[in-house]
Amino acid sequence: MIGRVARRLWAKALKHKYGANARAQMLKYHIQTSGRSLHAQEIDFNDIRTTLQALYAIYDNCNSLHTNAYDEAITTPTEDSVRRAMAIQLIINKELGLAKNENPIQGSFIIEELTDLVEEAVLLEFDRLTERGGVLGAMETMYQRSKIQEESMHYEMLKHSGEYPIVGVNTFLSSKGSPTIIPDEVIRATEEEKKYQITMLEGLHDQHSAKANNLLKALQTKAVNNENIFEELMEVCKVCSLGQITNALFEVGGQYRRNM
Repeated sequence: MIGRVARRLWAKALKHKYGANARAQMLKYHIQTSGRSLHAQEIDFNDIRTTLQALYAIYDNCNSLHTNAYDEAITTPTEDSVRRAMAIQLIINKELGLAKNENPIQGSFIIEELTDLVEEAVLLEFDRLTERGGVLGAMETMYQRSKIQEESMHYEMLKHSGEYPIVGVNTFLSSKGSPTIIPDEVIRATEEEKKYQITMLEGLHDQHSAKANNLLKALQTKAVNNENIFEELMEVCKVCSLGQITNALFEVGGQYRRNM
C-alpha cells in the first residue's frame, strides 16, 4: 500500500511541481520487511510474518526486496537463517509464480480505497510539516522525532496490554508460555576479533592525532556557525573514528536525551 501511495505522490510532484518527463515520474523503490515485527518469543514464527510482508511488497510492485532473517530479533543472522530468508523470495517468485503477473490486484475496491485514504493521510502530514517551516523547520522543534517516539511508545503499550495481538508473544501462547528461544548459533565477536578491532582503532588515533585535532576543530566551528558540515565530514572521516567525530559534535551541540 505504501508503495502505491509513494508512486502516486512521486508522479504528481515530478509532473506538476518540476515538470519532469514521463520516465522521471516512474518511482523505483526498495522494500525491507519489518524488523519491528520480529520477536524473540517463538522466533520460528518470524518467517511467517516475513513471508506475508514479502507478499505485500510484491503485490505493491516493489523494484527490489530484502527479507529479514527470523533470528534478527536477537542476533546477527547466520548462514542458515539468511538462506531461509532468501528462500521466501525464491518460493514466492519461482513456485508461487506471483511475480509473473504484474499488478495482480489492480482495480480491487479495498486496495484503491486504502490507497486513497493513505495518500490523504500523507498529504495532511505534509501540511503539518509546511506549517512548521518545512522539513528543516520541523526538525528544529523535533517534530519528526517526537512523532516517531509517540508511535513507538503507542505500539509498545498496545503490545504489552494485549490490545494489539501478537501470536506467541501476548496471545495464543504455547503450553510452555512461549518463552524466548535462543537458537543453536548466536553470532558474537570472539575475544581475538575484539582485540584486533581495538588495536586497529588505537593505531588510527596514533597515526593521525595531529591532523585529526585540526579537522575536528574545523568541524566544530562549522557546526557552531550553523554551516553545512557535510564537506568537512568527508575530510574528517579519512583520519578520524566515528567515536571521535561524535564526541566532537557532542561538545558543541550537546547530546540528545529522550523526554519521557
